[in-house]
Amino acid sequence: MKKVQDRQTMKRICDRLRTDGKKIVFTNGCFDILHAGHVRYLKQAKKLGDVLVIGLNSDASVSVIKPGRPVNTEKNRAEVLSGLASVDYVVIFREKTPYNLIKILRPDILVKGGDWKPAEIIGSDIAKETLSLPFVKGLSTTRIIEKILRSAQHP
Repeated sequence: MKKVQDRQTMKRICDRLRTDGKKIVFTNGCFDILHAGHVRYLKQAKKLGDVLVIGLNSDASVSVIKPGRPVNTEKNRAEVLSGLASVDYVVIFREKTPYNLIKILRPDILVKGGDWKPAEIIGSDIAKETLSLPFVKGLSTTRIIEKILRSAQHP
């Protein structure tokens, strides 16, 4: 099974999964430098349904949200995510937000990390259920980058 899909193919897959009675969970993000917080969060998200789909910000999308980023290309980020057992599919989206992708895929459950309130989660008006999963304190891509930069300045 090919995990990285374009949005139209993913729509067909989601339509078929729904017909088969499967519960589709969707989350999105940059996933620039994958860390334990991401892995824990994605495992939790997967347990909420039958299939976990990740909307992955494209390189252009990330650079709008986080200047100077991404560190890793969208192709590499998609490959790393697709290597995780908890991830069933990855779809790269080019817009600033995943709203149009969520509208097309119509997931049953929409999840984000605990730093998001459910009412603030983009697409919460589309999904049947929107959840904010517990945030893992002390683990963030920004902190990892800052640590790398500090260690480079003071070898």
